[in-house]
Amino acid sequence: MTIAVDFDGTIVEHAYPAIGKPIPFAIETLKKLQLEQHQIILWSVREGQLLQDAVDYCHGRGLDFYAVNSNFQDEQAIHDGNTARKLTADLFIDDRNLGGLPDWGIIYQMIHGGRALLPVPTNGIVEQEVKVKKTWWQKLLG
Repeated sequence: MTIAVDFDGTIVEHAYPAIGKPIPFAIETLKKLQLEQHQIILWSVREGQLLQDAVDYCHGRGLDFYAVNSNFQDEQAIHDGNTARKLTADLFIDDRNLGGLPDWGIIYQMIHGGRALLPVPTNGIVEQEVKVKKTWWQKLLG
C-alpha cells in the first residue's frame, strides 16, 4: 500500500517553520509499516530548505521515504515548480483529517488490520466492524 503522510502536526507537533517536538510513536510506526512493505511518501506543504529540514529530521531517526511530495523518487525533476501536486496514494495520514489524527497505535492497528478505510469514531477507537449491504448488482455477481 502507498501511504502519504504529512509532517507538521502528524510526525511532529506544529511549530512551522521550525520543527516541533516529535509526536509519540509516529516515526516508529512509519518504520514498522515500511518493514511490512508499505511505501511511505512524505506529503507536506513545506518546500525548499524547510522541506529538506523535515526530510533530514526523519532520516536522522532512521526513516527514509519512498518519495517526497511526489508519486515516485524522480518525479520532482519533471515538475516546473508551478505544477499542482496530486499524489496517487492508497491512504493519507494527516492531522487535518475529519475527526483529527488518531493515536499512532490506532493508526497502525487500522492499517495492519485492513480497517484503514472504515470510519473512525470521534473517540479514536474502532469499536466494531462495519457491515456494508450489497447492492442488487453486487448480489447478482456473487
